[in-house]
Amino acid sequence: MHTGNRFFITGIGTGVGKTVVSAVFAQHFQAGYWKPVQSGSLAQSDSIEVAGLIDSHLKIYPERYRLQLAVSPHQAAEAENLRMELSDFELPKTGGPLIVEGAGGLFVPINDENFVIELIQRLQLPAVLVVRDYLGCINHTLLSIQALKAAHISLAYLVFNGTFNPATRDIILRHCPAGATVVELPEFEHLNRSEIFKAVTALTF
Repeated sequence: MHTGNRFFITGIGTGVGKTVVSAVFAQHFQAGYWKPVQSGSLAQSDSIEVAGLIDSHLKIYPERYRLQLAVSPHQAAEAENLRMELSDFELPKTGGPLIVEGAGGLFVPINDENFVIELIQRLQLPAVLVVRDYLGCINHTLLSIQALKAAHISLAYLVFNGTFNPATRDIILRHCPAGATVVELPEFEHLNRSEIFKAVTALTF
């Protein structure tokens, strides 16, 4: 178990299951949850989704930015005549475990100069990298691992989310950093609280 149990959930791309993994980790570590930037889907945000999947006593911290357009955060901010800066983001004031969920992958822009990977650096959190099996995922995973290494960000967990081709899984495992814990989550047929609880019960880390 990692000190403090505070992690930044990122992924190898958009739609790989960061929100589901965030719920699993928040439930497992009995952690609060924070999504710094929500772009689009404000009526059914990631924070609302996570709140419905974890224990009701776990705190959901409000987003720093809630943007209307379901596009890249920097573009959504520009549409509202905003410019987000890395200095705008501070971790919620809590002494307990915390799960922070990023937007998209590591090089999603915060503004025209800064990216999510720099937000992870600013918040000084170890990363959880969520991987899903699709054509190109090996390339995206290994590039993400290299980018985290170059940025001196510790990879605490590598999460295989859903069913994987064994050959794909094997080559990713071969290049997984020695210090990272590998987690395998099932394909969720029905995404609800009981399924999340069942997955958490099966975890061995």
